[in-house]
Amino acid sequence: MRPEKATIVSDLSEKLNRSPFVLVTNYQGMKVDQFGELRNRLAPMGAEVRVVKNSFLKRAMAETGIPDVGSQLTGQTAIVMGRKDVAPVAKILKTFAAEFKIASVKLGVVDKAVLSTAEVEALAELPSREALQAQLLGLLLSPMTQLVRILNEPGASLARLLQAKLKQEGDTAPAPA
Repeated sequence: MRPEKATIVSDLSEKLNRSPFVLVTNYQGMKVDQFGELRNRLAPMGAEVRVVKNSFLKRAMAETGIPDVGSQLTGQTAIVMGRKDVAPVAKILKTFAAEFKIASVKLGVVDKAVLSTAEVEALAELPSREALQAQLLGLLLSPMTQLVRILNEPGASLARLLQAKLKQEGDTAPAPA
């Protein structure tokens, strides 16, 4: 392999190692302005899209220990990599593909595990990491909240009973002269 090609592969391998996920897409038919639009949508999520040759991607994936997916790397290929959560990036990619009818997902790799197109689309349906953390926190706090309510109920019942008794005695007491 020529030195310039080896440099491209090593650079790609380095980026694959730094990214917790890689989404492989088919960008056939995408125009330059659409590619720019996709880049603009991915940037706030800390993700980038990059066009790669299939042979370079195969070599870079082999160097980084990603399972062989060579049979699925056909046609024009672009990869989406990032440093944050994969779910919002997959959601952006799915929305973009539906909106423009291009950039369909071929496969995904998350933590060196290969995901099918259907699994990547399922990731796109997940709520964000923050929403999932909030739901988990709510589930963890729910039993404690119920316990506090149960422990407070006898005292609250007694207070309501005494309040009702005072009100009842106040209604039956003779009016002041």
